[in-house]
Amino acid sequence: MKIGLLFGSFNPIHIGHLIIANYMANYTDLDKVWLVVSPQNPLKKYGDLINTYDRLEMAKLATDNSRNLAVSDVELKLPQPSYTIDTLTHLNEKYPEHEFALIMGSDNLVSLPKWKNFKLILRDYRIYVYPRPGYENAEYASHPSVTITMTPQMELSATFIRKSLSEKKDVRYFVPDPVLEFIESKNLYGKIK
Repeated sequence: MKIGLLFGSFNPIHIGHLIIANYMANYTDLDKVWLVVSPQNPLKKYGDLINTYDRLEMAKLATDNSRNLAVSDVELKLPQPSYTIDTLTHLNEKYPEHEFALIMGSDNLVSLPKWKNFKLILRDYRIYVYPRPGYENAEYASHPSVTITMTPQMELSATFIRKSLSEKKDVRYFVPDPVLEFIESKNLYGKIK
């Protein structure tokens, strides 16, 4: 089975993430997409990340009824910080029957040279790229391992949702209903400044 891996902090997961994952699972040659909840991106500062297990639970709630989307907690079990190449190596050892591919935005394709062992990733894995405004001309866009997709673009971010929640604005339709109910039940983003 060919599995696409969409890594993220999912802080919180929102419909933009789900549109990307669903597009990749249905409009490319990928069979399934796993949303890999990352405890901490080594290229980002810790910032206002909420509890990893709350983020994991929200991702599960968002994908609960999907037949070709799943959530993976693999990076929660690996040494920190999480490096994509280490996660891929671990997954290949644990699931040799699957072929893994990466899903990333064109903004991440631009920063790919900063990643640990990025040349190994390019050599050994397919990369499916969704467009992000302002990142159309990435250096590795024409690499044979890279597939640029026509994933619908949406300017929606977890930062926007967190800020909206802290300002008591309605974020209905930006996040799935079960996720919003979970956020509200735990007041997850109510104290952001």
